[in-house]
Amino acid sequence: MPSLRELLDVATEAAYLGGRRTLAYFGADVQVETKGDATPVTRADREAETIIRDYIGRYFPSHTIIGEEHGEQKGDADYRWIIDPIDGTKTFIHGVPFYGVLIGLEIKGEASVGAVYLPAFDEMLAAANGLGCSWNGRPAQVSKVDNLADATLLTTSVTSAMKRSNAYETLVSKTKLQRTWGDCYGYVLVATGRAEIMLDPAMNPWDCAPMLPILREAGGHFTTWAGEATIWGADGMATNAALHQEVLAILATEQRHI
Repeated sequence: MPSLRELLDVATEAAYLGGRRTLAYFGADVQVETKGDATPVTRADREAETIIRDYIGRYFPSHTIIGEEHGEQKGDADYRWIIDPIDGTKTFIHGVPFYGVLIGLEIKGEASVGAVYLPAFDEMLAAANGLGCSWNGRPAQVSKVDNLADATLLTTSVTSAMKRSNAYETLVSKTKLQRTWGDCYGYVLVATGRAEIMLDPAMNPWDCAPMLPILREAGGHFTTWAGEATIWGADGMATNAALHQEVLAILATEQRHI
């Protein structure tokens, strides 16, 4: 059995290599296609995922790999890698640097290893169970803000958050600062203590595969809006430790619009 350190090293290097490939197309006039779910995809997404898959396969050829762009490669179900080669493709297409490469690893059904690489910033956030969370090699920790009135609230899409329910508006009224530093970048900001709350009213597993171990090892929480610690939920949110229960209580009383 590979050690968690070995698995984490492969995850971070794979994320780095895939991310560096995306930079070949970043800020360029890259052709955009529309997938069946009406979301965009580019050559950068597909090529980065291929590089990541090849690198993981070099070390762990028997493991299962699931990627947003190339689907599932079945293998050992005890080790399941989940890849999003560009989280924030719309952001990437617009030449905005707040996009990232996400790699998560489930070991026997538990989200155990995670890496997020932000190519345009050359920032790496990585964690594995019991090994802590690192941000470019330095320890990463969530903030100690314990008053909602002092907190920064993030979401990927204000429109989507407001369409779902009144929860986002309630949190807006109770927090100090609100921004749309969204997609994976929002979760990175929470894990590194630069924001306190990140909300996504809709979520796919590849959009959050690394976030559970990263937030946990940074001292915070990644859960569904109902408080379940899973990457397989229909929605997602991250908080620091101090505000988690208060935010969950607000989400529990949401009045759904959908």
